[in-house]
Amino acid sequence: MRRVGFKPVTALRSEEPEPDEAHPDRGRRYIVTLEEGAPLDVTVVDREQQAQGFFYRVWQRLALRGTIQRRSLLSLRQALEQEALLAYAAIAAGANAPKLIATSELGPDAVMLIYEHVGGRPLGAVPDEEITDELMTGAWRQLKALQSRRIAHRRLDGDALLVDRSGNVVLTDLRGGEIAAGDLVLRMDVAQLLVTLGLRVGAERAVATGVDVLGPDAIADSLPLLQPLALTRVSRATLRQLARERAHREREKVLEAARAAKEAREEPGRKELKAERQAEKKAIDEALEEAREEDLLAQIRRQVLLIRPQAPIEPVRLERIKPRTLISFVAGAIAAYFLLSQLTHIKFGDLVDKANWAWVAMAVAFQALTYVAAAMSLLGFVPEKVTFGRTVLAQVAGSFVKIVAPAAVGGVALNTRFLQRAGVRPGLAVASVGASQLFGLACHIMLLLAFGYVTGTERSSSLGPSRTVIGGLLTAAVLVLVVAAIPVLRKFVSTRVRSLFAGVVPRMLDVLQRPQKLCFGIGGMLLLTAANVMCLDASIRAFGGELSYASIAVVFLTANALGSAAPTPGGVGAVEFALTGALTFAGLPAEIAAPAVLLFRLMTLWLPVLPGWGCFTHLTRKGAI
Repeated sequence: MRRVGFKPVTALRSEEPEPDEAHPDRGRRYIVTLEEGAPLDVTVVDREQQAQGFFYRVWQRLALRGTIQRRSLLSLRQALEQEALLAYAAIAAGANAPKLIATSELGPDAVMLIYEHVGGRPLGAVPDEEITDELMTGAWRQLKALQSRRIAHRRLDGDALLVDRSGNVVLTDLRGGEIAAGDLVLRMDVAQLLVTLGLRVGAERAVATGVDVLGPDAIADSLPLLQPLALTRVSRATLRQLARERAHREREKVLEAARAAKEAREEPGRKELKAERQAEKKAIDEALEEAREEDLLAQIRRQVLLIRPQAPIEPVRLERIKPRTLISFVAGAIAAYFLLSQLTHIKFGDLVDKANWAWVAMAVAFQALTYVAAAMSLLGFVPEKVTFGRTVLAQVAGSFVKIVAPAAVGGVALNTRFLQRAGVRPGLAVASVGASQLFGLACHIMLLLAFGYVTGTERSSSLGPSRTVIGGLLTAAVLVLVVAAIPVLRKFVSTRVRSLFAGVVPRMLDVLQRPQKLCFGIGGMLLLTAANVMCLDASIRAFGGELSYASIAVVFLTANALGSAAPTPGGVGAVEFALTGALTFAGLPAEIAAPAVLLFRLMTLWLPVLPGWGCFTHLTRKGAI
């Protein structure tokens, strides 16, 4: 500062949010007192400050359509010139902005901008009761001055609007703006200021003051830009926090309605159980309807439509690349890597030469049947009407999802998301999938015990079960006793089981009122197991082997349980090891068991990846998942 002609005495860091919390590249700010005259505001920007927002700006340039000025790779000198130009342009447009007095480079790695000091408080620090209509009108007038010269601010949140001692609004933090901005960016500024003011005083007052200054047409034209993607990160974070608080209030009201319904059941003269359940469900539905609140963006749209009913409300598509598309691409790359790495170890020559292709075709048919069975097992626990064809496609898409996620996680998440997009409420969708999984687990255990018992009696004239079944039952009994004896484990398990049954049991009661649905779901589970067992049997017969269906069922059910518990995508490694070992233990020669397992895994895991990816992409494009 001395080199540019000033006589500073002290420099104190301004009290403000850390740069990476709100605006990553805003620089460090100081209040400098001089030997003579008023103090000055000094902003210092160095390489570290500039780099903090680099990746965020790069992502915006890749993901958004024409809304980000291409300056992510600006040098420090170019950044200095950009901010100086915006400061001079804002003042020339008639806006209240700090006057830029001097600039200077501080060596090769930092720059400095010196402004006249403007005392005051950021709008975010002003109490709600002090935000008057005159104050908001002043903010809108500053925006109008910028837009008259096609200057976009791009950061009109509570930190960029300064209220001085006279109550006037001063525009700060101009370094993120644009000169000669396009219509889209200018409308984004209007939408951002609507949200900034609406968060403090509500949608009605924010819209009314905006209409008074800019006119109804300018406010109405901003509606397509009234979406989270067009707002600053600070505003998006605040809206998310409000949404969480709103969801908490809704949940509390629903729980209160459920408690009231429960107390009503305990009163004398209660009716039959079915009528009570219907009354409770009605009370919860009414509580949900009463608890639903519009978010701020919806409130602003409603206020604008009261003034301009014909205003366009369809959101402008700002995304060039959606995060979901990027995730799908990355997941596809991971799946391709797993697929290629596994296929390189496969001896296709042996498969082609030794396989009986009639049985291979049977394996393919049984594998295709598993997707129909999986759709049946899911829809049997969904009382609401869901399209069967799309449900089958969702199960095919699960073949792709389980390659990039553990089998026990990916399928549950996909089915839950599918039911939600099909119109089932989130809580009910989770409960339906949970009920299906819980019933499937019970069915799995019962089938394993039943086929294990049959396997143990196949080679014996007595009716005693196999040693494996006895060992498994004894192990399970010991585990139950250990959990019951240790208070910490008992509390942990009981808490988890209680939370699971809290949502699943009411859903099961709804399903039990429709026996046809329940039979449909149970039939789907049995058909799913049978189709997989027949697919494995066909794979074994394709190489000349033969085992009893009971033995194959035990092998499949055991390997499937290990695959679900394994943390690897699709149970890779664990399932192959379990299948090969179990088939060999059951009496199948190793030279037949190995290629049979290889063929079975090709049918059930690797070959469905490409159709699964196609179904996943199709359902994503249709908004079904």
